[in-house]
Formats: sequence, structure tokens, C-alpha cells
Amino acid sequence: MKIIVCIKQVPDAKDVRLDPKTNTLAREGVAAIMNPFDRHALEEAVRLKEQLGGTVTALSMGPPQAKEVLLEAISCGADEGVLVSDRAFAGADTWATSYTLAKAVQCLGAFDLILCGKQAIDGDTAQVGPGLAAQLKLPYVTCVQKTREASAAALRVERMMDDGYDVVQLPLPALLTVVKDINEPRVSSLKGKMKAKKAEIRVLSAADIKAEPQCIGLAGSPTKVARVFSPEPRGNRKMFSGTAVEQVTQLVAEIQGYL
Repeated sequence: MKIIVCIKQVPDAKDVRLDPKTNTLAREGVAAIMNPFDRHALEEAVRLKEQLGGTVTALSMGPPQAKEVLLEAISCGADEGVLVSDRAFAGADTWATSYTLAKAVQCLGAFDLILCGKQAIDGDTAQVGPGLAAQLKLPYVTCVQKTREASAAALRVERMMDDGYDVVQLPLPALLTVVKDINEPRVSSLKGKMKAKKAEIRVLSAADIKAEPQCIGLAGSPTKVARVFSPEPRGNRKMFSGTAVEQVTQLVAEIQGYL
């Protein structure tokens, strides 16, 4: 089974801030990590490879420094890493990103399964996975919490719902987006780290994937961020100070005042 895992390098959530001039995330000076949901997608891909045989290719779209998360993916069990990187991709929205990833997947050749995290923590749209499936005309299931059965021809999975879960069977090739409940990602082994140290990341440009200039980056993005702002605080607020015990005492007294 040939599996492709889409991985995104994102700013560490605790350091995220917005640039008020560009209405985009300020990434300079902010630590970058592998998107947490993608880590679970990678783990599921490696488990399927161990069960059915085959290969796992980690695919990312981003600046040159995104090679770091691809090397990390190799240290955790991926066989190779491919980075789609070009200045022309800058400013891409979810549609342009889905298009670019689809062109990259087509460039890589035949595959059986694409795995993505449910969403990226920097955008939280959950649109790229389904968008990629639509671009490639693949059957797909989102929010997968468990793989029940897997073969070279089909998968049976559980899709998380608000009131439980659905059991869905779909033929391959297909695409899945996964939630954190699906597994517990492994830690890089020493052998994996040594493999990653020797690995070469393949880099594909816009020309390499034969992307149409009008469909990528800012020019190919039908959505634009018009304004970013913090919502105005609502209601009455009180701030308590002091030690934890003192703050709890003040809070209890405040609550009792409403009883």
C-alpha cells in the first residue's frame, strides 16, 4: 500500500500572534512544530504500513524550513519526505492550497491512500483535506476516530459524530482526515533519528508540479482576510489577585454575594 500523509509546519499555538498590517499570522521569531492532528495521521499511516506493507510518503507545502517536520516524520516511520515549496505559493488560501497539494500528489504518481489531520491549528478551517479529495475526485471520510478493517482494496472506519459515530466503508484509493482519538503517536526512535539524519528531502517547485499560475498563491485564492480584530469584552469582569488561596477565597465570597 502506498500512503501519502499531508503534514503542515505550524507556529506553536502558545506563541501565535497576528500581524495587524497584513492580517496574517506573524511567524518570525515563533517556534514551528508539526501540526498536532497531522502527527496522528502520520502514526496511522505507519501502522497501516506495518500491517499491510508498503510505503509512507510525508508531503508538505511550505517554506524551505518546513523540511524540519518532514525529517521528523521520517524519524517516526515515514519512508521519504517531499516538500512543495515556491515563493509563488505564498498567501494561498485553502482552495489554492488544496489545488497545489493535488498537483503535487499527481506528480508523485499512483497511490492508495491519503491521510490528513482533521485541521491545522493555525487556521482551524478543516477544509484542505476535503478540498484535496475534491481536486483529486476521491471518496473521503472526515473526522476518523478508528480504523476497523483495512485491506489493499478498501477501508472500514469510524467517523466521529456529535452523538456517537458512523461506520463507513470506502474503496481505495481514498482520503481520510483523522482526529486525535485515533491513536497515540510514537516517539522517534534512535534508529529513526539516524535514518532522518541521512535522508534527503525532495523539493518540488510550481514548475515541477505543472501548477497553473492563476491557481496558486495569493493570485489563486478566492478568499481574502479583510480584517483581523479582537472581540470587544462583554459583561462585567472582576480580576482577583494574590496567592491561589486568596484568589479562591475572593471568588467564593463573590459567588456567595449572588446567592
